[in-house]
Amino acid sequence: MSDTDMMLGSAISPDQRPVPYNATRLQPHRGSGSHPAAQISDPPLSGVSAVVKRVEDILLAFVLLVAAAPLMLLVSIAIKLESRGPVLFRQPRHGLDGLEIEVLKFRTMYTHLEDTLASRQTSQHDSRVTGLGRFLRRHSVDELPQLFNVLLGTMSLVGPRPHAPGTTAGGLSLELAVGGYTARHRVKPGITGWAQVCGCRGNLDSVEKAVRRVEHDLYYIENWSLLFDLRIILRTIGLVFHDVQAF
Repeated sequence: MSDTDMMLGSAISPDQRPVPYNATRLQPHRGSGSHPAAQISDPPLSGVSAVVKRVEDILLAFVLLVAAAPLMLLVSIAIKLESRGPVLFRQPRHGLDGLEIEVLKFRTMYTHLEDTLASRQTSQHDSRVTGLGRFLRRHSVDELPQLFNVLLGTMSLVGPRPHAPGTTAGGLSLELAVGGYTARHRVKPGITGWAQVCGCRGNLDSVEKAVRRVEHDLYYIENWSLLFDLRIILRTIGLVFHDVQAF
């Protein structure tokens, strides 16, 4: 089996053994030569599963918003006091079926240095990030406004993290860097995901990192369950307090 086939035909399971994807079908990119793409012919979540997933999102997002409301108010005030600019940062990202959605975050950078398309990924000790922004990013507090995205239906609590249009890996667009990348768009993107709680977080500064992240995303899509989502959410809570890859 070739390296490309391995990237497309398997994912990393919880015990780190390769798991085959019976639902993926390999086809070449039209007009792109040898670059392969994976497609999923049927929606991964449909019928009862889709309803359960949506009910889970609405109930948990509402509870979390109510619980986090005092913190979100304090953060909003602190952002306005620290630097000029809006409280929220609105960024276009790829959502369900690859369609563009607007993702909300607390602003963590100086307004005149923001990179809406993420053509330059955030690095550790990035001078564009404010002092408060470093704290918010370290503990993922900047992601809390995405609970509104969940209630609006453009995102899910758990799913593959959405990427901005300008995100690259090893100098390549993600679609070209990772065969089968677009298969992760068959579900709504999430605030957290299986890849993130398994250590696949931070900059995509190499193709290998991007491949590993997509492998985890596809494993999640193929093996979704309500209990799997709850497990990911619980592990995410632990990472809020300590995650060396968050900056």
